Amino acid sequence: PYETSVCYLAGKIKELTGSTSRLAYQSLPENDPKRRCPDISKAKQLLEWAPTTALEDGLAQTVSYFAERLKEDC
Repeated sequence: PYETSVCYLAGKIKELTGSTSRLAYQSLPENDPKRRCPDISKAKQLLEWAPTTALEDGLAQTVSYFAERLKEDC
């Protein structure tokens, strides 16, 4: 439910994967919103759901999952 920049996400993923890739910055499409913040109030109300995993922990788990999958495929 918190606003997070794509730049932050990309940097965190680079950090977690040990990547040396450079980030490429492109112009936004004409009508692309500059800020986004998800509204999860409906999920909380109807499903009684709220996130329980911190963003950084979820990213680490995702990176670990795909690293294991890549090992299996090789």
